[in-house]
Amino acid sequence: MNFSKSLLTRVNARALLAPARSPAFTAVRFYSQHDEETYEQFTNRYVKFFEDVDDSFELRRGLNNCFSYDLVPDVAICEAALRASRRVNDFAAGVRLFEAIQSKVEKPSQYSQYLEALKPVKDELGILTREEMNI
Repeated sequence: MNFSKSLLTRVNARALLAPARSPAFTAVRFYSQHDEETYEQFTNRYVKFFEDVDDSFELRRGLNNCFSYDLVPDVAICEAALRASRRVNDFAAGVRLFEAIQSKVEKPSQYSQYLEALKPVKDELGILTREEMNI
């Protein structure tokens, strides 16, 4: 038997015969120790956020965060976001809000319900959808 094979065999045997050691410490993860946020709390948080927005960057950051959740935002959130987009003079963010709603809903009928619910605000603020602009 050559030297490298005998060394390899001794190392493997030593590892197999050695007693198992427990780790010196155990990691504890605290990332899931928070309370669950209800849909109403989520809605109130984002309505307040969009009411306090004062620049375009914050508006877009809020829209990105709001639409990153696995739910479709409430009409109240969308209305507050539309008003914020006009307040900071960001017409494109208002149009993109409707695109985001369209991509989040499961059925086209749900998108039409959102359009119907937001129609008074849309007309008041003069915000159009991509379909209305023929883009």
